[in-house]
Amino acid sequence: MALGLASRSKLIAPSATMAMAAEARRLKSEGVTVHDFSLGEPDFDTPANIQEAAIKAMRAGLTHYTAAAGIPELRKALADHYTRLGSPTLPAQVIVSNGAKQSIHNALMAVCGPGDEVVIPAPFWVSYADLVRLAGAEPIVVPTEESEGFKLAPDRLAAAINSRTKLVMLNSPSNPTGLVYTRGELESLADVVLKTDAGVLSDEIYEQLTYEDAEPTCFATLRPGLAERTITISGVSKTYAMTGWRIGWAIAAKEVAAFMGDLQSQETANACSISQWAAVEAIQGDQSSVSAMRREFIERRRFVLDRIAALPGVACVPPRGAFYAFMNVSAHFGRKIGGFEVVDSTSFCKAALAGGGVALVPGAAFGAEGYARLSFATGMETIRSGLEAFDRFLRSS
Repeated sequence: MALGLASRSKLIAPSATMAMAAEARRLKSEGVTVHDFSLGEPDFDTPANIQEAAIKAMRAGLTHYTAAAGIPELRKALADHYTRLGSPTLPAQVIVSNGAKQSIHNALMAVCGPGDEVVIPAPFWVSYADLVRLAGAEPIVVPTEESEGFKLAPDRLAAAINSRTKLVMLNSPSNPTGLVYTRGELESLADVVLKTDAGVLSDEIYEQLTYEDAEPTCFATLRPGLAERTITISGVSKTYAMTGWRIGWAIAAKEVAAFMGDLQSQETANACSISQWAAVEAIQGDQSSVSAMRREFIERRRFVLDRIAALPGVACVPPRGAFYAFMNVSAHFGRKIGGFEVVDSTSFCKAALAGGGVALVPGAAFGAEGYARLSFATGMETIRSGLEAFDRFLRSS
């Protein structure tokens, strides 16, 4: 008799972004031309000063186990960073993990359990709901409106919170929509939270990637007493083009941070020692590369929005942060496109890949049927040729 899976195996599904990227790679290996807009991975090389810091660490013999919660130098650098932002932070409140995704998992495992609820505005990043379920809690998805920029209104948040609510999950700048809450909007949400016993998990991984007059805001800094009930998540993957280095972190109250460190010591122990030293340089070193990458994203965003505006039956709220265009493609549901029947966002994206060679991620994966996410964290050549192919696909029958 085969060994059976635990019941928790039914609580999660494979990441839709990873699944689409894998299918795109498979087709490429077969010689098919694929314009891949699936992954949120900057196509830039990690800045040279960060690479050199890693090499220096290796040559200095810093290749051994570290404390599970991270090397003191990185924890202090991050504590200083958040203190400068206006949220006084001690190194003991910083837990360095194998990417922001593990930080989110650790946070949910630390404070959530059976009977708890976690409020998640939709659209949301694909892993949020599954990670909540894995922690034994129940995700309470609150839809937002495209006409309101996909922003969660304070009255809708207040209506979703009850005595079972343990956390509210916020993500600004947002994956997949690119929304950026203003400081005033976040203050209004903070005021709602502070009237309850709920905490906040604030995912700020795209904090340095904002456009036009949008500015990042550290949620924990907004109101007195808010930091004690906020878990801030971030990392180096997006800002510094360090996706493969796997360094993320959480900032939390001491007791919560201590448990997260203990949990990580049993799960994975420390994040890669070399990556941690590289992250110290990323945080403390020359930031000119970040400005250069951001300028390139600004140009790509401009081109993508201009091109989307010319596509038949597609609309898009202009993203003000991150590097995604969340396109409303529902006008094409009920059509046959490129020989494929399209009835929802999943069939639309499958058809776009098979019939047009364009890899997108369906909105259903983000809790928002009717949409498809395009990542412009790829080169202009791919963006130009891919959007031309997408236009041809949409006009086919």
